[in-house]
Amino acid sequence: MQFRKKYDEVDVADIDALPNRLRARVLLDALPWIEDITGKTVVIKYGGAAMVAGELRDAVVDDIIMLKLMGANPIIVHGGGPNINTMLKRLDIPVHFEGGQRVTDEETMEVVKMTLVGQVNQDLVSAINKHGSVAVGLNGADAKIIQAEPLDPKLGRVGKVKSINTRLIEDLLAADYIPVIATVGYGEDGDYNINADTVAGEIAAAVGAQKIVFITDVDGIYTEFDDKSTLVFRMALSEAVELANEGTMSSGMIPKINACVTALSAGVRKAHIIDGTVAHSLVLEIFTDSGVGTLIVRHQDDSMDPDFVEAPVSNFASKLDQSIQTIGRSE
Repeated sequence: MQFRKKYDEVDVADIDALPNRLRARVLLDALPWIEDITGKTVVIKYGGAAMVAGELRDAVVDDIIMLKLMGANPIIVHGGGPNINTMLKRLDIPVHFEGGQRVTDEETMEVVKMTLVGQVNQDLVSAINKHGSVAVGLNGADAKIIQAEPLDPKLGRVGKVKSINTRLIEDLLAADYIPVIATVGYGEDGDYNINADTVAGEIAAAVGAQKIVFITDVDGIYTEFDDKSTLVFRMALSEAVELANEGTMSSGMIPKINACVTALSAGVRKAHIIDGTVAHSLVLEIFTDSGVGTLIVRHQDDSMDPDFVEAPVSNFASKLDQSIQTIGRSE
């Protein structure tokens, strides 16, 4: 396990002042990381403040588009707990808990679907599609992508993943679209609300992703949260399993670590937990050697993927708006 030193903040004005030859050097330095991800699938679990704050959301969307243009195949998975809580409060629907978990009755489930599918998903799709016709909104009922069953009868419509149907997801990736998936699961007896971290891990495992990235509100994994010097830079899957079994992590971090374990155990090479309140943290994590969050690898000596896959982006580029294609010629 390796620990991280706090990275230095860089003023945007300093970047703007860089001469063109140094900007070119920055791009060239990123080339190995671009080669590492070209043609590979990346599952991004999108959550936290970056879903709510406009500027942060725009930064995440820009990063997703950049990943696609670099030849990656992003799949976006999202929940929307704060949005659901706001809607329940607005509708004056009481919230009940059982064993520390929220009970989702039929009335609450309707609010969950309305909020996740009708609001959060469509808002995110619209934000991505400002760049062109590139994103497609989905939920677990579409082609039975997320097949679910009850997690605990006492919790009502709270579910767990029974299986993932990857066909529609893979068809969209093959057509150069970005799937954006709301985590409402399809059950034979109705819909289920499923933890978005859990769903992301299961989807990454099912599609054979190269990476899974969790965008959250913390820097990464701390072995002791109150001690900021214990921020983990890199850890192996075996260490993540030990951490999960210890049960010392916060309630919000536990499903993320468990999802990382699920994904990596199924063959996903790398899992990342990053802070979405840092603008462009997704690009910083994937395209730099130092990154900004916590990296979990299947084996401690894993580096970059040696199997380079050529992936032309011409089909995707054709979906971008002409206004986007002509940006940046004023210098």
